Amino acid sequence: MMKERTMKNKDWLYFWLTGLIWGTSFLWIKIAVGDVSPIVLAGSRSLIGALGLGLIFALNKQTHVSWKILKKRSFDFLILGFFNITFPWIMVSTAGQFLDSGMSAILNGAMPLFTILLSPIFNKDDRITPAKIGGLVIGFIGVVILVAPSIQGSRSNSLIGVAAMLLASLSYASATIFARKKTRGLPTQLLAFVQMAIGSAIIWVIAIFTEKPITLPQFPITWAAFLWLGLLGSCIAYIFYFDLLHNIGPTRVSMVTYIPPLVGLILGIVFLKEQFYWQSLLGAFLILSGIAIVNLKKKAPQKT
Repeated sequence: MMKERTMKNKDWLYFWLTGLIWGTSFLWIKIAVGDVSPIVLAGSRSLIGALGLGLIFALNKQTHVSWKILKKRSFDFLILGFFNITFPWIMVSTAGQFLDSGMSAILNGAMPLFTILLSPIFNKDDRITPAKIGGLVIGFIGVVILVAPSIQGSRSNSLIGVAAMLLASLSYASATIFARKKTRGLPTQLLAFVQMAIGSAIIWVIAIFTEKPITLPQFPITWAAFLWLGLLGSCIAYIFYFDLLHNIGPTRVSMVTYIPPLVGLILGIVFLKEQFYWQSLLGAFLILSGIAIVNLKKKAPQKT
């Protein structure tokens, strides 16, 4: 049985880079859904992500495996492609039509809570501990406090949007747990590329039957959103994410979803001159504290 290990410097680097990249995602999604449908957005970012991952995979011969292995894992990749890419991305894009980015960030923060409830059932090495429960709850409270001032009086009470984001969070959690159990031993770049390609293919099949006609972006900023979400949010960040998944486990890697609200707040204050609220400091402190608590090093028992 694989044991959880203490996060190393590379793990922390990947963790924060993933959170930094995803910290801008809700803003770019908000921009894009004003120009294209949720399905076109999800399909475009996943296609660009798959092309980027495919290029990286092709250039790195060390990640290549035999067709026999791929065929044996084909059903697992199909499950991951749908529940980690197709379904949640359509749900997140749909939620972007009804919710402000702050509310979406709060609801996305439910993913670690879903993960800690479900993961121990399927992954015996991802045990529930007081530190994990405490850290996750403290971090989630921090996200709520951090974002709450920005959504007061906003149109963030849409049941459709709330339901879509919660379903996306549950889908992400389930796929992360499934990937940890079923994809051990596979190269990270291969895992990211195959499921991204499958997820993108499913989305475009859905688009063919539901989008008549398929409408492409009219504004350059939407194409910029596609490139950012595809190359960074869907390509680079997913390589980091799956590397972390097999190194530190589903519960701890899921806490990366607590970072985007903090990143969004800082970017808004620095570049958009948005108002600063005193609650932001408390929220940020709780988020960082929650992450630290979950990743505290366990003291080895002293010999007597």
